[in-house]
Amino acid sequence: MAVRTLYDLCGKDDRLRFSPYCWRAKLALKHKGLPFDTIPWHFTEKEALAFSGQGPEPERKVPVLTDEDGTTVTDSFEIMRYLDRSYPDKPLLGNEMAQERARFIKYWSEAQLAPAIMKIAILDIFALLAPEDRDYFRETREKRFGTTLESFKNPEQGRQMLASALAPLRARLSEAPYIDGDAPGGADYLAFGFFMMPYTVLSEDLFEANDVVGQWQARLLDAFGGYAREATRVGDISK
Repeated sequence: MAVRTLYDLCGKDDRLRFSPYCWRAKLALKHKGLPFDTIPWHFTEKEALAFSGQGPEPERKVPVLTDEDGTTVTDSFEIMRYLDRSYPDKPLLGNEMAQERARFIKYWSEAQLAPAIMKIAILDIFALLAPEDRDYFRETREKRFGTTLESFKNPEQGRQMLASALAPLRARLSEAPYIDGDAPGGADYLAFGFFMMPYTVLSEDLFEANDVVGQWQARLLDAFGGYAREATRVGDISK
């Protein structure tokens, strides 16, 4: 019987899985109750994704899901849509209108949360990469940011950016325990995935215990039997 697999970005220690996009996909699979195996993947292992249909090597990224019937799906949001079509029980995104609202959460988190968190954690990520990935990471990120990794890092500015970006999330969580209401859904995983990056690569927590976002994060860390909470963290490995 074929095994459902997900290619999952890792650091130099294969156990360290810090990609927010891969965490989106993993939590979506957990939400559906679908068993899967992860395959650790490094930034420079582009050839390993030749089967995924993503085009030339520079375009190949994770997550990549291969279902039991051989169907291959890329991109975390598209994986969620695929799972809802193929396994309609326990919807992630709901109907078409709900999907489009969730797409807004996708864009908001990528445009607002990701830059703030990278300001805080970028050099911590760099230090945990496999040696063969570091030149690639530096070249691509410095091209994207228009400056060196060292100049880009600014934890104080990142925390200020994050505080501003979290205003709508804080407002929502003052009304309900999850973005999707009384129980977590796709919108929660789309945002929460980004908090798995600092959770895994930083030695300190971003939020106080009484912070409404920190409480939401804790609930999602504990979901599915503590699946995300049990993720390997920087303190668990040797640099």
